[in-house]
Amino acid sequence: QVQLVESGGGLVQPGGSLRLSCAASGYTLESHAIGWIRQVPGRKREGVACIHYPGGSAYYADSVKDRFSISRDIPKNTLYLQMNSLKPEDTAVYYCATYWGAVAAGACPDEYDYWGQGTQVTVSS
Repeated sequence: QVQLVESGGGLVQPGGSLRLSCAASGYTLESHAIGWIRQVPGRKREGVACIHYPGGSAYYADSVKDRFSISRDIPKNTLYLQMNSLKPEDTAVYYCATYWGAVAAGACPDEYDYWGQGTQVTVSS
């Protein structure tokens, strides 16, 4: 049974940093594409970053490039999202999710098969 459990969200001031974690169980994290997606109520979900499979390359949305960094700890089977220079527009629920199909080269999946429960990130002074 695949499970993804996010943690690390919270309230942070503009310009601050947070690190989100996603603990995976029921499968090996490195064997499929995995990413972070965020959603604001009433708005469309936005893919933030992903680690491609195969190959393990990372890709980012333009809105977070140079501020966010996605990484994974294989022995811990855990995915991370380091978020720096946070802005109020980064406020959202952040989900990690994995896709078990074929992914186009140089891109993140358009859809995901398994999702975590989400963690709230609020950027406000």
